[in-house]
Amino acid sequence: MNGIGEKLKTTRTSSLVSIEEASKDLNIKDVVLENIEAGTIGSFKNIYELRDNIRTYAKYLGLNEDEIINDFNEYIFEYTSKIPLKDIEKEVEKQIKEQEQTVPSPYTKPSKKHSDKFYVMVNIIIGLTMFLILTWAIITISIIGG
Repeated sequence: MNGIGEKLKTTRTSSLVSIEEASKDLNIKDVVLENIEAGTIGSFKNIYELRDNIRTYAKYLGLNEDEIINDFNEYIFEYTSKIPLKDIEKEVEKQIKEQEQTVPSPYTKPSKKHSDKFYVMVNIIIGLTMFLILTWAIITISIIGG
């Protein structure tokens, strides 16, 4: 990953583009671009988002994005193939347990209550309607009776 990051950084600096300018143009946080250039893969939780950011960054810098992504895929394959299978299984089990704990039941999910503003608006509308009806009734009675 360091080789990919160095290639991106070298291309960016030789093009006289600052990290802030690239960040603004790509709508990617400058910290993300800095981590990509530094090759710190551990700072990314989503490998697919990282790959997309690398592709976008390489294209922005005028590099062959397919070549960069192929290098990235090779790196990821080597990186993940060094992780022991037991560690992967533990992580998968951990994620499954977390998902089981965070999935709410439709029967136990707390109901959404209307805010106080909603009730105030309803009361105002009811009050105005009653006032208009009462005013109309008084006017009608005074015209007919008077």
